[in-house]
Amino acid sequence: MRRHRIAAAAAGGVILAALAAGCGVPVEDTAREVEQTGNNAPSAAPTPAVAASGPITEKLYLLRDGHLIAVERKVPAQPDAQQLLADLLAGPTPAEQEAGLNSALTGTTAINSATDAAGSATVELSTALEGTGRSDDVLAFGQLVCTLSSRPDINQVVFTRQGQRVGVPRGNGALTEDPLTCADYGNLEAQ
Repeated sequence: MRRHRIAAAAAGGVILAALAAGCGVPVEDTAREVEQTGNNAPSAAPTPAVAASGPITEKLYLLRDGHLIAVERKVPAQPDAQQLLADLLAGPTPAEQEAGLNSALTGTTAINSATDAAGSATVELSTALEGTGRSDDVLAFGQLVCTLSSRPDINQVVFTRQGQRVGVPRGNGALTEDPLTCADYGNLEAQ
């Protein structure tokens, strides 16, 4: 009985060794560049923001360790809501990246425009930014609301799609179509 077990174990080892040799990945002695085939070429990486300079201070909200961080940049002229949005969507500058800052909005195409009038900014979404399954949706809306309402003449921010208000998450995750302020995301700001 013991001979049969030893023989079976030896036969199993030989079969496993043969399978491993036949299915193995070829080994090369030196590294080489792998050619890409088909349509799997990488998409264009988001263009990082460049550091601008000027007499005006704009405040953008970026992220560090899952918290909103206010960043000040010098710009040549007072940015309107659309320019603030463009600067925010461009992401952190290389120096800000080195400081550990990032953005939940980098690479997003779900935002069409931002306008401001009568103390309110309106962000027009092209597609659903909310409910995409991303864990950083709340942070993305916090970045948008806090950045736009950092201008002294913008007191609140609303979100629309095709001109109709849409519900977006507050800092606590509760959906609302009401106008939002940075205070709605106060729980996400770094202490």
